[in-house]
Amino acid sequence: MGKIGGFKEYNRADESNLAVAERVSNYNEFTIPVPKDKLKEQGSRCMDCGIPFCHSGCPLGNLIPDFNDMVHQEEWQSALEILQSTNNFPEFTGRLCPAPCEKSCVLGIIKDPVSIENIEKSIIERGFAEGWIKPQPPKTRTGKTVAVIGSGPAGLAAAQQLNRAGHTVTVFERDNAIGGLLRYGIPNFKLEKGIIDRRVVVLEAEGITFKTNVNVGVNFSVEELNAFDSIVLCGGATERRSLPTKGIESKGVVQAMDFLTQQTKVLFGESIPDQVKATGKDVIVIGGGDTGSDCIGTSNRHGAKSVTNFEILPKPPVGRSESTPWPFWPLQLKTSSSHEEGCDRNWLINTKEFISNDKGELTGLKTVEVQWKMTPGNRPELIEKEGSEKIWPCDLALLALGFTGPEKTLSEQLGIETDMRSNYKAHNYQTNVPHIFTAGDMRRGQSLIVWAISEGREAAREVDLFLMGSTNLPTKGKGDLPSL
Repeated sequence: MGKIGGFKEYNRADESNLAVAERVSNYNEFTIPVPKDKLKEQGSRCMDCGIPFCHSGCPLGNLIPDFNDMVHQEEWQSALEILQSTNNFPEFTGRLCPAPCEKSCVLGIIKDPVSIENIEKSIIERGFAEGWIKPQPPKTRTGKTVAVIGSGPAGLAAAQQLNRAGHTVTVFERDNAIGGLLRYGIPNFKLEKGIIDRRVVVLEAEGITFKTNVNVGVNFSVEELNAFDSIVLCGGATERRSLPTKGIESKGVVQAMDFLTQQTKVLFGESIPDQVKATGKDVIVIGGGDTGSDCIGTSNRHGAKSVTNFEILPKPPVGRSESTPWPFWPLQLKTSSSHEEGCDRNWLINTKEFISNDKGELTGLKTVEVQWKMTPGNRPELIEKEGSEKIWPCDLALLALGFTGPEKTLSEQLGIETDMRSNYKAHNYQTNVPHIFTAGDMRRGQSLIVWAISEGREAAREVDLFLMGSTNLPTKGKGDLPSL
């Protein structure tokens, strides 16, 4: 433990943000780092609990009390070594993870929890700034080749772990740049793309080959793919959910990912003549999750006339719900920086019709207020509130409704079995085709970035075991002990 009683002496300190008027004028990250002397204090707040529930809260099993203690002692290189032993990309999770570790922090029972995510981000950024992040290519090669499909966090983590084991790894990405949804699904104001690029430089120096604009099953045959000794499918859950609603085909009803992807591509010099813009429009974002929040922030930066957000579920409580006590992930109202930039949030709203003019252009949305009827033993039932219909002016409706699962092209061409939710079936990350493995959202469904990295690491270990008969790659709960 760092400073005995530090959790009683110091209060939580988080990064602050630039003023709204300043940050919505561009697409840059806008957080203001915690001063270095305050970071030492934040590390001192860790209680070094006898049972660190933050470990179980973190899908990666990060050694949180250990790196907190090193930060308290200002042993930053040691903190970095501990952090990187379980997390390949703290620069991503430190910006984008919702921090389930903090929700299970023991200190959170009585005070604000330890600012674990910010400490994590500070450690890795210090590492890059000081030049401590260096390529670590393997000393020997096994002669085995592995293809990783998808360059999101699961694919990148699997690739780095397999490369560390000495295999020759090629990552295939169907888009024109590496990163998956990190690149084009996450707005630049949450993750500047230079953060991805500097990591890719390290991975390339370690010996990983990246191939972009390669869509397996479309412009790269599965026969060529099967020439590799093993394959890891990390293509994500990219089938977008829509609505069975009248008028859905109206011009101006747009999938959130198309809207976000276009903006990022334009930001980096691509020409998209028919780019969807929110400028001067009444925008309604349907869906109250992180993607919906990203659409709100982007619409505000476009200069939307108004931004409204619909969520079909009830408004969560400001504090923890009794149904999700510590240390569980809380049912709790989340207000993002994008919400703070300006938006009218509405709960228990269902869209009944997209209204268009005689040119097929969206002009409004018809909605109805709803309630959820809960009956023990039955699925929740959606009940419309009589007389609550309303017409909302709307020029642009963004569907931020999540994803239903992975696309079927690969599973059909490779003969991969899928489950009832269309996810790729796997036992210990191995599909029904022995040399093909899968990880991330493609296997578990839409989830968190921290789960994607965890899945990529664990899948890599199983691939190494399949190829070599044993493995020294680490796994959660088993440390660095080899599997024989």
